[in-house]
Amino acid sequence: MKPMTTLEILAFWHKVVRRNLGELEHDLSGRQQALLLHVYIRPGPHTVRSLSRELNISKPAVCRAVDMLSGMNLLKRKKDEEDRRNVFIQRTIQGSVFLSDLSDILMQEMELLAGQEIVPA
Repeated sequence: MKPMTTLEILAFWHKVVRRNLGELEHDLSGRQQALLLHVYIRPGPHTVRSLSRELNISKPAVCRAVDMLSGMNLLKRKKDEEDRRNVFIQRTIQGSVFLSDLSDILMQEMELLAGQEIVPA
């Protein structure tokens, strides 16, 4: 496949985001997506402090995103059994399913992209 232009990359992302809105159960903000992906892709343990540092966003912003994601059951908070002051941010089964569905959309759009010209949607 030839290298993509800026417009082609943006058109591809637009198609993916548009499908997300119609096919996925939750409509996540960019911050929520970044935090969710970080928890699922990077090894833990994850805390609000570590997520704030690694994603370069404020602790209150991390707390708000975790609140929303835990309300959707895509992440969960769990108290540290050894030190009850610590709270870990962990994966959930529903979060895994959500990201699997998102991955399916990305793979399908990439397959459609292979061998054809991208037209802005």
